Amino acid sequence: MLKLGERQTLTVEKTAPMGVFLRDPADGEEGEHVLLPRKQVPENAKPGDSVDVFLYKDSEDRIIATVHKPLLMLHEVGWLTVREVGRVGAFLDWGLEKDLLLPFHEQPRQRVQKGQKCLVAVYLDKSERLCATMNVYPYLRTDSPYRKGDEVEGTVYETSDNFGLFVAVDDIYSALIPKKELVRDLAVGDHVHARITQVRADGKLDLSLRENAYAQMGPDADRILAALKRAGGVLDFTDKADPALIRSRMQMSKNEFKRAVGRLLKERKIEIADGEIRLR
Repeated sequence: MLKLGERQTLTVEKTAPMGVFLRDPADGEEGEHVLLPRKQVPENAKPGDSVDVFLYKDSEDRIIATVHKPLLMLHEVGWLTVREVGRVGAFLDWGLEKDLLLPFHEQPRQRVQKGQKCLVAVYLDKSERLCATMNVYPYLRTDSPYRKGDEVEGTVYETSDNFGLFVAVDDIYSALIPKKELVRDLAVGDHVHARITQVRADGKLDLSLRENAYAQMGPDADRILAALKRAGGVLDFTDKADPALIRSRMQMSKNEFKRAVGRLLKERKIEIADGEIRLR
């Protein structure tokens, strides 16, 4: 059986002026055949020989074989560069003669530009043509080797007011920075360094942009002291302030702010009075 978007080992059925025709030996004599263009035919290839090829469709929607390996295959996720933008979408360089189409309707946030690199997955559209999509969520893997506490790198590929930021760890594994962990503004395409707080039962990862509570307390305390100095020694709110205000002003959660303030009080570096925090 011929499989679009995958590499297969096929058998030379017959030669022709335009190349050789290949078929899957498991299909028997009645199976479909596909052309491997003459300029890609291995030297001295003859009927019965095996050839490792990738299958896709040419500009006339005919299945064709190539010995070249694309940068991404069916259902794989990765970064591709926009070569051109046309009437129906962008055309991505994926290492083959025919570029990969990224339709406009598969660009959910904003249209990409020539020369831009974008994180995409390869899928088959309704016409059984290989295309790219920026909606990579369904194609990200959930079998990462990581465990709780591990530090990872990833790319933000989607934002949600309800859930937080969706991240592709190593650009292939499914992860989320929950809304409560968003201590700074991030946008689609931003690179993040994060800590795994949970590996869910389905294999998806929960991330935090911060270290564990004990390790983070020192940097948080330093941040508060720096903010106090910039503000002339007085902050006009305390650890009883609204969580949203604390997150906006200090880029930390209310609990993190409260722990750091407690540490500074214990060290007698600050004092709290009249709804303010003051340097001592």
